Amino acid sequence: MKKLKCYLKEYHPIVHSLIFGTVLISLTSSMSLPFLAIYLSGFKELSFSKIGFIIGVGSLAGTFCGLIGGVLSDFIGRNKLLILSLLGLGVAFIGFISTSNLGLLISFSIVRGVSQAFFGTISKALMADFTPESKRFRMFSNRYFASNLGFAAGPVIGALLGIGGNMIAFVLTSVIYFGYALSLMMMLKSVPNSGSKAEVHDEERIHPSLLWKVLRSDVPLLLFIIGGILLTTVHGQMSVTLSQYLQDHFMDGVTLFALLMSLNGVTVILFQLPLSRWSERYSLFHRILLGCILFACGEIGFAFSSNWALFIVSMFIFTLGEILVIPAEYAQVDEITPNELRGTYYGAQSLNEFGNFLGPWFGGVLLTRYNGTVMFLFMGCVSLVSMYFFFAGKRRYNKKTKSAIDSGKFFA
Repeated sequence: MKKLKCYLKEYHPIVHSLIFGTVLISLTSSMSLPFLAIYLSGFKELSFSKIGFIIGVGSLAGTFCGLIGGVLSDFIGRNKLLILSLLGLGVAFIGFISTSNLGLLISFSIVRGVSQAFFGTISKALMADFTPESKRFRMFSNRYFASNLGFAAGPVIGALLGIGGNMIAFVLTSVIYFGYALSLMMMLKSVPNSGSKAEVHDEERIHPSLLWKVLRSDVPLLLFIIGGILLTTVHGQMSVTLSQYLQDHFMDGVTLFALLMSLNGVTVILFQLPLSRWSERYSLFHRILLGCILFACGEIGFAFSSNWALFIVSMFIFTLGEILVIPAEYAQVDEITPNELRGTYYGAQSLNEFGNFLGPWFGGVLLTRYNGTVMFLFMGCVSLVSMYFFFAGKRRYNKKTKSAIDSGKFFA
């Protein structure tokens, strides 16, 4: 009890609200969003590739619209944009179960993608506003843990209650978003000067023109981004196409999929800290390479799995790769980032989300035209190919650094 009181005093109530909201949102959305492909497959006019496009286009829209979040917040204020993003998410989840029209489903997916991008960016910035710099790392770690906690429990709870992926789950998710938006709006109103329009710092700005200039001039960054897009393609398609494959080829495939999604979250919770500490003895580059290999092994495992046990082992291996790759990939870009262009370089890295469009869409194409084995093996090859771009980027960066030292730039 004493530890709980100390923890509550350590952070601002807004921060606690956003972390609690993260658990609540991830818990309910994990009962619906991962099952969206399964739900949409009930409409005969929607093929695997169309379903993949519907889901992926939301991530595509979020990738590019997220770049203007800071600019947009200047016009309507950070708090208002945060609340609007929650309302947009609520509308999107209701929209998914209200129509079978392809155009409308794409529109709702875009609304979800853009709203998700705005909410993620602004909520993190708001949490940083109310947290001293010395406590921010632990605060963001708590947020990441809260997200995985919800995703670990949500699919299993949904499956046990018999609502995983059906209309009730989507309605529940939407109600949670609307209710959370209302409670957060009331809380933010009680905090003075928490949502002024001119509150986004210069280092948080992402200028599209500067972003394009940096990508053209910094070859190592461009190579890292391409490698990141390929890895996100592999990771982004996993839940969408895996759910469709399991539903079509296995009895109780939806229940197995729910179990695998929960296993993914539980593995992150249990192994993130020990695996991260173990991997610190290796360079960021070697962590990424090991993660790529584990991704490929997981995909190969999916391709040849014929029972629940093999799928569980494959998902465990795949998730270990996820734990290694995601933080190392961000840190690798951070290593080459000039302080004065930090916001722009981070903005460039957000282009990795393009893979969350390519993965579900192209994975759906492969699943439609060929079969699950071909699709999983292809994605395993994509993971291995990404290693080349990280290798080439690292080599170019080392060469660039050596050249700068030799010319005396580092000592000017």
